[in-house]
Amino acid sequence: MELMLTDAQWARLAPLLPGREGTSGGRGRDNRQFVEAVLWLARNGARWRALPKERGNWHTTYTRFQRWAASGVWQRVFEAVQDEAALHTLLVDSTTARAHQHASGARKKTARKPSDAAAAG
Repeated sequence: MELMLTDAQWARLAPLLPGREGTSGGRGRDNRQFVEAVLWLARNGARWRALPKERGNWHTTYTRFQRWAASGVWQRVFEAVQDEAALHTLLVDSTTARAHQHASGARKKTARKPSDAAAAG
């Protein structure tokens, strides 16, 4: 399984997450696997149910993600790493969006067709 976080990046994130040694509450089986699963979903723009089995159970991942969001874990992580130089890189989605031909701003054809002129006269 390909990891998205380097060991140095994980070392920076791990102390910010719940379930580590020395904290109260339950212990997540593997915080890194969970964070990697969330990153995989974000990177691929996939639905929760599309999470590959090797990344973990989709429902467990979803439930844990929601708990962390409600308790402010993600907010604290984002605030802690927002000054990282790597985050200042612009990420662009390559999805193509098609618009109706009239939405392009092209000039409207206003001249009458010869058949329209004959019928009107």
